[in-house]
Amino acid sequence: MKAIRVHQVGGPEAMKLEDISVPEPGGGEARVRLEAIGVNFIDTYHRSGLYKVALPFTPGMEGAGVVEAVGAAVKEFRVGDRVGYAGTLGAYAEQAVVPAEKLLPLPDGLDSRTAAAALLQGLTAHYLTRSTFRLQPGHQVLIHAAAGGVGLLLVQLAKRFGATVFGTVSTEAKAKAARAAGADHVILYTDSDFAAEVKKRTEGRGVDVVYDSVGKSTYEKSIASLAPRGMLVLFGNASGPVPPIDPLTLSSAGSIFMTRPTLFHHIAQRAELLERAAELFSWVRSGELRLTIDRPLPLSEAAQAHRLLEGRQTTGKLLLIP
Repeated sequence: MKAIRVHQVGGPEAMKLEDISVPEPGGGEARVRLEAIGVNFIDTYHRSGLYKVALPFTPGMEGAGVVEAVGAAVKEFRVGDRVGYAGTLGAYAEQAVVPAEKLLPLPDGLDSRTAAAALLQGLTAHYLTRSTFRLQPGHQVLIHAAAGGVGLLLVQLAKRFGATVFGTVSTEAKAKAARAAGADHVILYTDSDFAAEVKKRTEGRGVDVVYDSVGKSTYEKSIASLAPRGMLVLFGNASGPVPPIDPLTLSSAGSIFMTRPTLFHHIAQRAELLERAAELFSWVRSGELRLTIDRPLPLSEAAQAHRLLEGRQTTGKLLLIP
């Protein structure tokens, strides 16, 4: 079968399309014939070496398709079942072996491309708004990369839960997308100081929470955008990792809180994974949560997908199609 392999970490060119053996599932695993693969920033962190994984490896943490084989201990799934998953390395391939406890049955009316576009980023938006900082009516929030894959979902969920949304974007086209998703205030960070704009539009108070997936280039002004006792949620490193922060910085900024969560600690238990996914799927199927697929690309163009993502040339979700 065909799969993308990384033998040495580096730039997008480190990914090579190769022929490898079809994997066989172990006792508690299933082999999935992938019909759509989600492209996420975590894939670029694995490829570049920012997040360490054993070499060589196949990137990709998200996919959807059809079960082709199951291990002897698997009881919940059978050959032919339509499934999706997020959180298991090895998705940039025609087939992938996944622990059965990580698989989600796809409901009727949800195709593989929609599932691959929804799962990792949708579950991320879910835990950020429901668990990390539980949004309530009256909250004011700042969402960076508001026209990105997670950003567009965060904007919609924040509005659903009654918050006033500030979003940062890099272009007018992305500003239009963020407004269409429901953002109340959109700031082009390339043209203005977003912290100053936030403070101005909140009459000097600041926002209750900042969802920051950009990292190194934004975190200082993210702190400056917060109201006293607000929370900085760092959940990505698109511009590079955030350097160490002196705890006194949090005190002088207004006794603010800071956290660096990750999705995989919020879906580690199957009951919690199923609960979050059920709510996410219901929002997608009802149209309450609208997905934006930037474009599908052939699996062979994985390197181009990473260039587009890292170059901030996408709005919404990138997919790879085997």
